[in-house]
Amino acid sequence: MHSIDRKLSVAPMLDWTDRHCRYFLRLISRHTLLYTEMITTGALIHGDRERFLRYDPTEHPVALQLGGSDPKDLAQCARMAEDWGYDEINLNVGCPSDRVQNGRFGACLMAEPALVAECVTAMRAAVRVPVTVKHRIGIDERDSYAELVDFVGHLNAAGCDAIIVHARKAWLKGLSPKENRDIPPLRYEVVRALKRDFPERPIIVNGGIKTLDETTDFLRDLDGVMIGREAYHNPWILAEADQRVFGDDHPVPTRRQVLESFIPYAERQLAAGVPMNAMSQHLLGLFQGQPGARAWRRRISEQAHRPGAGVEVLGVGDHARL
Repeated sequence: MHSIDRKLSVAPMLDWTDRHCRYFLRLISRHTLLYTEMITTGALIHGDRERFLRYDPTEHPVALQLGGSDPKDLAQCARMAEDWGYDEINLNVGCPSDRVQNGRFGACLMAEPALVAECVTAMRAAVRVPVTVKHRIGIDERDSYAELVDFVGHLNAAGCDAIIVHARKAWLKGLSPKENRDIPPLRYEVVRALKRDFPERPIIVNGGIKTLDETTDFLRDLDGVMIGREAYHNPWILAEADQRVFGDDHPVPTRRQVLESFIPYAERQLAAGVPMNAMSQHLLGLFQGQPGARAWRRRISEQAHRPGAGVEVLGVGDHARL
C-alpha cells in the first residue's frame, strides 16, 4: 500500500484516464494522485477483470473509481481492487449521464444519502485502503446547502476517508453531460463552507481548475485539488506540481525527455498488440503552445491509426518539428 497525498490529483475521465494516459502523466509528475476511468461493478464482476484492472506499477499512487449502488457488489469490487494493489477506492456519485442514471449510480445517488453511506460502510469493511466518494454540490432542484450537508453528514458518519466535491450541481434531465460541464456555474464557496462544517474530514475541490496558481490558492483552506480536462488537454501544467505542491525539488524534465521516456513503454505495448493510436491520443497536449506543436499533432493524428504504425509517428529525434 502506498501512502496518498491528496493535495493534487487528476480526475477520473471516461475514455481519457486509461492506463496509457496515466503512465504518460506519471512521467510528468511523480506525486500527483491518478484516477482510473469509472468502472462499473457489473463490468468487474461479469466482464474481463484483467482488462479493466491492469496498470503499470509506476502509476502509483493510483485510485480506482467504481460506479454502482449495491453495497455487496461494491464491497466485492473494492476487494478486487485492493488485491490488484490500488491505493484508493472511489465511488462515483457525480456522473449525470442517462446511461449512468439507468444503472442507478452516479449523481442520481445524491438523492439517496443513506444508501451511499451503506455503500461506503460495506466497502470500508471489505478493504484496508482508503474509500472515498466524488459527488456534486446538488442535483436538479435539490441543491440547498442543507441537503448537501445532510448528504456529506451521512458520508462522514460512514467514515468516508476523503470527500471530493465537484463544485457544480448536476442536472439529471434537460442537459447533456457535456453541457453540464459548463452549466450551471461553479460555486467554490459551497465547498469551502463544507470544509468549515466538516473540519475533521479531508475535502477536495474539483471543477474548472486550470492552473497551479489556482491550486495553491485553494490549498490554503482545502485539503486537495482535483484537476480534470485541463490536465488532459494541457498536461504540462503538472510539470511543476511536484515542486510547488508536494515540496519535491527533483529536476523538472523537459517535454522532449517525457516523450522519449514514453517510447520504451509504447514499444512494450505495441509488442503486446496495443495499437499506436490507443496511446498516442493521450500525448497530443504535451507540446501545447510550443512552436511546431500543431504540425506534430497533425502528424500523429494522420499516421497513428494506420495499421502497423509504430513509435516513429511520435517524431522523437525529429528536432526540426519541435
